[in-house]
Amino acid sequence: MFASLAGRRRFSDLSEKEVLALAIASEEDDGRIYASYAERLRADFPDTAATFDAMAAEEDGHRARLIALFQQRFGTVIPLIRREHVAGYYSRRPVWLVENLGIERIRREAAQMEDDAAGFYARAAQASTDAATRKLLGDLAHEERRHLDIAEHLEASHKEGGARVEEDARARRQFVLTWVQPGLAGLMDGSVSTLAPIFATAFATQNSGTTLLVGLAAALGAGISMGFTEAAHDDGVISGRGSPIKRGFASGVMTAIGGLGHALPYLIPDFWTATLLAVAVVFVELWVIAFIQNRYMETPFLRAVVQVVIGGALVLATGILIGGS
Repeated sequence: MFASLAGRRRFSDLSEKEVLALAIASEEDDGRIYASYAERLRADFPDTAATFDAMAAEEDGHRARLIALFQQRFGTVIPLIRREHVAGYYSRRPVWLVENLGIERIRREAAQMEDDAAGFYARAAQASTDAATRKLLGDLAHEERRHLDIAEHLEASHKEGGARVEEDARARRQFVLTWVQPGLAGLMDGSVSTLAPIFATAFATQNSGTTLLVGLAAALGAGISMGFTEAAHDDGVISGRGSPIKRGFASGVMTAIGGLGHALPYLIPDFWTATLLAVAVVFVELWVIAFIQNRYMETPFLRAVVQVVIGGALVLATGILIGGS
């Protein structure tokens, strides 16, 4: 009933002619998707792009075999039937949603595509009553299942001299530049720069409500400021640091989180309980920053501790001294 309301048909209601037409359209779409991935990755990951070029060629070969069988059985006019016309049929994410993500996500997406296609061909082969059609669909199901093995073999042939290692290192570097570095800068700014105003307010007023308001204003204001600053000061074209929107989002969100961490304890009405909890949160934040620096930026852990924990403690003490004076 719902399939009818949506203007779509159930897969089980399709004729063999329509199943073949659907398979042809699906192979055409998958070939274009692989070609788009190859074009997206060619500049930074040429070896993986070559693999996707080969996979696109494989899909084109599947399409040609399906068209030949269709013409043999049903003639030259192929009905226009696509995935979105069939209820319950597997879908593909729009390429523009995936191609902006990392190389590992694109590889996982390709693996899911092959699994989906293999399942479709196996199901279609079981429902077919024509021997030639059943054989071709079964062969394609088998080929889709081993397509990932073929892809791995193709990658190996394109990756002599450790190219895969170089690509993975490049992808990790891009992740660090686009997400980790601006996010870490935001977390440091939010955690450290808001310490003085929040704790100065806390010890000057000894009022949880007032401190909470100041903390929220400082954290959210700093998050908005850092986000726009990161996005505006570098478009990423020359520096290679990636999308300014992604970097601005990472920086702004992490700045706000860093400030909110020691502001939200003042939701507790009792001032001293809230303050002790806020101080504990501060030291957790500072150790987390030191860990991220050591893990992703390869900063020696002792140096990270000195830079972040000791520096943050000094800012905290400054706020307490000013507020308590």
